[in-house]
Amino acid sequence: MPKSLFWTRTDTAGSEHAVFDDGQGLAARGTMLAVDPIPWTARYRLATAPDWTTTRFEIEVEGSGWLRSVRLERAVDRWRVTTAEQGDLDAALAAAGHPPAGLPGTDDPDRLSDALDVDLGGSPLLNAPPVHRLGLTSGPADVPRRITVAWVLVPSLAVVPAEQTYTSLGPGRVRFASDSFTADIEVDSDGYVLRYPGLAERAAPL
Repeated sequence: MPKSLFWTRTDTAGSEHAVFDDGQGLAARGTMLAVDPIPWTARYRLATAPDWTTTRFEIEVEGSGWLRSVRLERAVDRWRVTTAEQGDLDAALAAAGHPPAGLPGTDDPDRLSDALDVDLGGSPLLNAPPVHRLGLTSGPADVPRRITVAWVLVPSLAVVPAEQTYTSLGPGRVRFASDSFTADIEVDSDGYVLRYPGLAERAAPL
């Protein structure tokens, strides 16, 4: 993997480090850490087609006394979702005074059929595929592009369809919107997040 990026979370104590190759689509491996709602570490792998549509996403999340994993694979117009769980995340959440997370994955993969991208909660890297795929770093400004994503929540690893809108605001700026949430994201010329207000900032190498 010839490239590497590191982000520091600004909404909680945490970070993300990704190594990747974007010569023919995107192939990436990443690690995320956070303390909210309880401490957890996630390790993921992402693969896209040359047009940057996601074809495979795998993630494993681990905390004290529990581990969950989800694998999403796209074939034709359908996602296959595979899950596994060891220990009891809900018990760990209850012990910390938080509500249960529910089960990982989805009980109806057909609800994801329109999704061409995977979004991972708290991950700046996962904004890059739709930004690149939609040509937002060089396309016309103020043209909203609406997409459906397979949204993977952490640490539960529940997978739900989500409607999102990306709008280029000119060089280096992209507006992200989903339901009532909106953020104006700063990106570099390749579409990778520099600053995501309220979520993360990219750390410059020493």
